[in-house]
Amino acid sequence: MSTEWTASLPESAAAYLEGRRLDEVECIISDLPGIARGKAVPASKFARQAYFHLPDSIFFQTITGEWGEAAGEEGFIERDMILKPDMTTASAAPWTGDWTLQVIHDAFDRHGDPIEYAPRNVLKRVVKLYEDQGWEPIVAPEMEFFIVARNLDPAKDIEPMMGRSGRPAAARQAYSMTAVDEFGPVIDDIYDFAEAQGFEIDGITQEGGAGQLEINLLHGDPVKLADEVFYFKRLIREAALRHDCFATFMAKPIANEPGSAMHIHHSVMDRETGRNIFSGPQGGETDAFYHFIGGLQTYLPAAVAVMAPYVNSYRRYVRDHAAPINLEWGRDNRTTGIRIPLSGSESRRVENRLAGMDCNPYLGIAASLACGYLGLMEERRPSKQFRGDAYEGEGDIPRVLGSALELWDEAEALHEVMGKDFARVYSIVKRAEYEEFLSVISPWEREHLLLNV
Repeated sequence: MSTEWTASLPESAAAYLEGRRLDEVECIISDLPGIARGKAVPASKFARQAYFHLPDSIFFQTITGEWGEAAGEEGFIERDMILKPDMTTASAAPWTGDWTLQVIHDAFDRHGDPIEYAPRNVLKRVVKLYEDQGWEPIVAPEMEFFIVARNLDPAKDIEPMMGRSGRPAAARQAYSMTAVDEFGPVIDDIYDFAEAQGFEIDGITQEGGAGQLEINLLHGDPVKLADEVFYFKRLIREAALRHDCFATFMAKPIANEPGSAMHIHHSVMDRETGRNIFSGPQGGETDAFYHFIGGLQTYLPAAVAVMAPYVNSYRRYVRDHAAPINLEWGRDNRTTGIRIPLSGSESRRVENRLAGMDCNPYLGIAASLACGYLGLMEERRPSKQFRGDAYEGEGDIPRVLGSALELWDEAEALHEVMGKDFARVYSIVKRAEYEEFLSVISPWEREHLLLNV
């Protein structure tokens, strides 16, 4: 560690390299789906460079690698962006064969302005709107995912992995420690990788699906937490591969099993006093608390296109499967799309249960905060608190991607908050993906329509 720039490394990255020679730095950035794009460079080269270039076209790609016609009036010329490292994000890549660091970069144009449709920039834009009001948004994401058997044939159903007992992971075993033990070696590597990267896990639990786990992260700054989810998806995949299985963050990977969510808990602090604006001096619920809920109820239908970004995402919204189908709000009620968890007044928070684990963490958190921000600024009032089983009512969220994108395209207030150019690019890329999906004939259609219609 002889180069000067290593002196600015976070404590965890410095500890990882102590007494060792850094070989390589992965310069990465999140694309729209949340895939890490970038370049791996020798450490000596990274020490000499203040930035590097990638074409802006990485944000126009669909999840299948095709392209949305989102380049704008100048055409598809693949203009270079300037990517600058945020050294506070420097983190170990402990699964690699040599001593490697990852560093998240931010994207700028040639004039030094942030690229508006870069996901991390979208989240920073929303956070700044809060800061301009003297507020500090706080979030805590929950990560649900499945550990499944290796699947090399897209035509084959996804199956649970084999546990230590030699039996497939069992379903309907929520919170079972025995079920968690079945994944012991994978979980051990997840903990080891997370520790090497400086991430603190608040807990790991077995969820209701076969091979489904949940990791809770401590609350904190939205950008920092989105960075951690971005990193966590990669480290969990790498931990699973070490044990001949896959980790998947699909919203609904296995039919008739629960889906995977990224529940987002929100609170907002007054930057001057450090107090939670959702709680008054005597600990009661404030107007701001209700306005935030009202903003979620008003704008989440359009924001669902960002929080549920794929056709598969909407398979998760199933009645009675601990997934939301509504925009009701209730206290300690997991049948409502907006839940108020049990807490003291200082930690009063609002949980958005609509976001799927398949969403880009920067965009999912940005969209959720944007809805709450608009509620605060417009002083939106929520509906009456729902009491009872909210699944008994009618669903009031989009049920297919096409409908969600129509609502997104009409949501001018959200576009203003998250960025008009982002809204334009996102819509074009997602519609291109939707058209790709509609061109595929499914096994269900061949089985039931081929000879019967």
